[in-house]
Amino acid sequence: MSVQVSNKLTSHSSSSFWRITAFSRLIRDPLGLLGLVLVSLLLIGALFANHLTPYSPKALDVKNRLAAPSMSHLLGTDQLGRDTLTRVLHGGRVALQVAAWSISIALVVGLVLGMLAGYGPRWLDNCLLLVFDAVRSFPTIIFALALITLTGPSLKMVITVIIVTSIPVYARIVRTQTMALKEQEFVLAARSLGTSWFRILRVHFLPNVVGPLFILASMDIPVVVTIESGLSFLGMGVRPPTASWGATLADGYAYIRVTPWLVVAGGVPLILTTLGFTFMGEALRDILDPRLRRGL
Repeated sequence: MSVQVSNKLTSHSSSSFWRITAFSRLIRDPLGLLGLVLVSLLLIGALFANHLTPYSPKALDVKNRLAAPSMSHLLGTDQLGRDTLTRVLHGGRVALQVAAWSISIALVVGLVLGMLAGYGPRWLDNCLLLVFDAVRSFPTIIFALALITLTGPSLKMVITVIIVTSIPVYARIVRTQTMALKEQEFVLAARSLGTSWFRILRVHFLPNVVGPLFILASMDIPVVVTIESGLSFLGMGVRPPTASWGATLADGYAYIRVTPWLVVAGGVPLILTTLGFTFMGEALRDILDPRLRRGL
């Protein structure tokens, strides 16, 4: 009994130590720290959007339409007099909602399908690869435009398109890693002892393939945000009057001869989001991947 308790305490302390060490390595990396700051600002702006400005993202004030930045409207107003900063903050909430739902579902489904393709029978691997190749043969934007044209623009359809096109990417990566681990000695030993395939996948494969997948998912967030913004820019994303960075960018493009602030307000968040998640993802990859750790 005392040995079991001691093992649990040792395991807990080692995992806590690893989390603290990983975080300290992240904040010591200049680009990693910059990425963490940018991502934190994005999350704070999206989560507390209702409390950071006194305006509603849908409130109209036609008398102050296309107003320049001022103390009352830090980023000015759009063509309908809506506060631009408020719409940017709420647009960040929409972008993160799309990224969170689509990447989470695509990651889980891709993880399961990838392990089944890599560890399962040959015929199952061939069938899944055929489906993956068929889906990835269509460019994402073209596939999205075709599907949304048939069903109509909506936030759910944008999420669905991203999920469908992202699953093959994650599944192929997991399949490759699963096939590399399939003939390892610990897997062969587990099979010789009669361990079920479900337990082998859960205990022996999942911990070894999920780490790189999370790093890839974090670096895919700006890609998903860009896809959502691009579809909204084309009028195929979220429906007005819902705030979106792409819709703000489209409005700024239409009135760029009158005021440049809408283009800046719609474009800068996309740039900062891309830089933040890319820098943080690169730093996490260097920390979590033993082959790329610095200083070893």
